[in-house]
Amino acid sequence: MEGTIQRHWEYICNHNKDKTKILGDKNVDSKCEDSDNKFDFSVMSYNILSQDLLEDNSHLYRHCRQPVLHWSFRFPNILKEIKHFDADVLCLQEVQEDHYGAEIRPSLESLGYHCEYKMRTGRKPDGCAICFKHSKFSLLSVNPVEFYRRDVPLLDRDNVGLVLLLQPKLPRAASPVICVANTHLLYNPRRGDIKLTQLAMLLAEISSVAHQKDGSFCPIVMCGDFNSVPGSPLYSFIKEGKLNYEGLAIGKVSGQEQSSRGQRILSIPIWPPNLGISQNCVYEVQQLPKVEKTDGDLTQTELDKTEVLVTAEKLSSNLHHHFSLSSVYSHYFPDTGIPEVTTCHSRSAITVDYIFYSAEKEDVAGQPGAEVALVGGLKLLARLSLLTEQDLWTVNGLPNENNSSDHLPLLAKFRLEL
Repeated sequence: MEGTIQRHWEYICNHNKDKTKILGDKNVDSKCEDSDNKFDFSVMSYNILSQDLLEDNSHLYRHCRQPVLHWSFRFPNILKEIKHFDADVLCLQEVQEDHYGAEIRPSLESLGYHCEYKMRTGRKPDGCAICFKHSKFSLLSVNPVEFYRRDVPLLDRDNVGLVLLLQPKLPRAASPVICVANTHLLYNPRRGDIKLTQLAMLLAEISSVAHQKDGSFCPIVMCGDFNSVPGSPLYSFIKEGKLNYEGLAIGKVSGQEQSSRGQRILSIPIWPPNLGISQNCVYEVQQLPKVEKTDGDLTQTELDKTEVLVTAEKLSSNLHHHFSLSSVYSHYFPDTGIPEVTTCHSRSAITVDYIFYSAEKEDVAGQPGAEVALVGGLKLLARLSLLTEQDLWTVNGLPNENNSSDHLPLLAKFRLEL
């Protein structure tokens, strides 16, 4: 019998970007409490490892004892974990359709969750689910995103995303909304062009769903398996809101692999205009030159004008998005600098899973030394600690007796100030 690894809650106390203090869980009141001026909720992101994918990639699990790989062994463990952590919102990846219908959804419904599911569009019968507690939220909208586009040759992969708009159940009449997004981006380390485009499509959908009447965005939680490592260009783009990708090799986008000999660099632009998504990752209305039908042909000056516009647009190698996103996890242990890992099997032990959230913008008005006002975002209260690769090999890697996926669940507690 392998040992178990304890993961503990880390409480985040001061909300200074540079000096996030982490307290152990000694005598800290961890109750998520709602009151008149705050709404607390917890979010879990978990790639539960689809049984079909496990069986198709058995070379990744040669280190495992055979019995721990059966679905009949794995599912009760996964369910026990979900029950134990009791998160208000679950973002699950690699949810296999037949298991979802027969076991996962009924089990989660009996625990008080409402479940929404989006299956991948190709041959692989798994997808993403977002489940939330009835008692905490009502559902305002469900917005699936398909990254496969028949009309865009680049987008020939069947990955998907799912974006929900949720309304906290509060005693008050006017209640804020929260946008929760979940995705599993393409794995292929050599196709950073597709990964970035899939991310842009997800961000465009989030923009459209989270957009409020006053022009601002409601708070956003974006979870998933992004198949990219911390510090990679894709990760930096999410966190910084901008990326200049000029000269970037497509195999370097996700940072999953070291070698990029003989690789193409990203084309400018990465995706074609007919995708309908701008370089700011929002949906755009197709701007076609207005053609006045006079004597049939465009005048040469009109053609020149259009040409110039198109070229100028083409040459920018800068991507942007409009959110201010932070990562729940810091990806390295503060004392040792050793990396945290979210997935561990025979091939690799790295971080690829994330919970990103709308950070409170620091409104630095007033005099130096004045209180910093925090506006329009979520406050991170706590997170469930991650582990090192070494920790995981002490229990024979993943999956094992107790942890039944090759990923660890990520878990965060947030506060929405009302």
